[in-house]
This record gives sequence, C-alpha cells and structure tokens, in this order.
Amino acid sequence: MEGAIKLAVIGLGGALGAVARHLVNISPVSLIFQSFPLATFLINMTGSFAIGFAAIVFAEKYEISENIRAAVIVGFLGAFTTFSTFEFEVLSLLNGKQGLLALLYVVLSVAVGFVGVAAGVALANRL
Repeated sequence: MEGAIKLAVIGLGGALGAVARHLVNISPVSLIFQSFPLATFLINMTGSFAIGFAAIVFAEKYEISENIRAAVIVGFLGAFTTFSTFEFEVLSLLNGKQGLLALLYVVLSVAVGFVGVAAGVALANRL
C-alpha cells in the first residue's frame, strides 16, 4: 500500500506541475521574445533553483515525509521542468537556421540553471 500512496502523490504533484508549466507557457512572458523560448527558459531556471533548494531543505533541514519529497521533487518539479521541451526548441531554432540563438539558449540554460541549483543549495544551507 505504501508504494501505491507514493505513486499517487507523485501523480498529484506531476499534475500540478504540468498545470503550472502550462500557465507559465500561456502567460504574457511568452510574448516578450517571440524568437527566444523565454517561458521554457524561466521554467527551467526557476525549477533548477527549486530542486536545489528542496533537496537540501527536505533532506537535511526539516523532517519531511518521503511522500511529500516525492510529490514535490519527482512529481511537481519533474513535470514543471521538462528538458524535453528545451531540446525540441533547440532543434527548432537550428532547423530555422538560428544557430547562434540556439547556442545562446543552450549555454544560458545550462549556466544559469547550474547557478540556480547552487543558489538553492546555498540558501537552504543557511536555514
């Protein structure tokens, strides 16, 4: 029964993460730079920070149940920050002959995402 509960909370977290991702994708932020996938970039960067922060807070700072950790990290953040969309958008930029923009998108996503994870860990360690 415990495994079924864990799957259910991951599914619930995933559903909420997918809805949150969709809301960001349809928000006005996606209209700011129509040639640059800003919504996905922001989703991936905030998600990178959140997973770094949650990993430390949930595992080292507070006693959080395994089900809550799974719901947030695996479910919500897993659905919210899918890099499959990132990969597809890079390919679309390359297919649209926008190689420089594709390269900028990849470099910024990886570099700023890493900074986000490190910042989340650093902030969580200060709690």
